[in-house]
Amino acid sequence: MSITQQYALDAYRARQHGEPPVPAPGAHDWQMMRELRDYQQFRAVIADRPARGRLRRALARRLHLRPRPTR
Repeated sequence: MSITQQYALDAYRARQHGEPPVPAPGAHDWQMMRELRDYQQFRAVIADRPARGRLRRALARRLHLRPRPTR
């Protein structure tokens, strides 16, 4: 069963039971990505690592470039 078919079935069941409709697939993707980024930054702080700019510094090390000075 595809995600679209599952959504249609869930929407139909919700309508039959008088419940609010379920959110469409992909409706909250950006919110989930922001929450994931915040969680990763939180875990970095807990592990005593810098929370920002980690990806840029890692890429700079891989490419043998000088990282920009932090403010």
